[in-house]
Amino acid sequence: MAVDDVADTLAAMGPRLRAAREHRGATLTGVSCATGISPSTLSRIETGRRKPTLEVVLQLAKEYGVSLDELAGTAPTPAAEPRTAAPLSFGDDKAVLPLTRYVGGLHAHKHVLPAVEGPPARPRQVSHDGHEWLCVLYGRLWLALGDQDLILTAGDIAEFDTRTPHGVVNAGSGGPVEYLIIFGPQGERLRPRTPPAVGRGNRQPNRAQAGREAQP
Repeated sequence: MAVDDVADTLAAMGPRLRAAREHRGATLTGVSCATGISPSTLSRIETGRRKPTLEVVLQLAKEYGVSLDELAGTAPTPAAEPRTAAPLSFGDDKAVLPLTRYVGGLHAHKHVLPAVEGPPARPRQVSHDGHEWLCVLYGRLWLALGDQDLILTAGDIAEFDTRTPHGVVNAGSGGPVEYLIIFGPQGERLRPRTPPAVGRGNRQPNRAQAGREAQP
């Protein structure tokens, strides 16, 4: 593996580790107690401010129940297909595809939740430093944000401080749910640069800061 490939792999590993931890509903403090790795070290690894050692990666892979190939994005792909970042899979429950491979700044991921049978339970919530922007591409997503319950559908956007407890599940659309997440680990935010629309009553584009409140 070339030096540049190693750097790219390490840069993409932080978001995958964060996704694996959040999927298990674990906090940095809880993982620290289980592994002996300090919360500050875990946070710096997840946000790309520190490269993980092999010992740390092995510990976390075991703790989260994922393979090294999933964390490194090196799972085998058919020779005829172009090489892309391998999605991080969580059994039949969730898949995460990192879309950015650099260290620092905003990180983007595509998430896919499979179809569910029957009414889902309220999402398990986690909290951590940072700021998150979520956009639903397909299906119905239940976002539990603090004490709010929001149902987001295709085209809906939610933006929130991730120190607020939050969690998501498929709201029971009869199919999978696909959504994008842009995450600022140090509170970075998107900066709209489009000027206000002119004409036709000066209508503004519909942007849902917190989605639509509803019960699933």
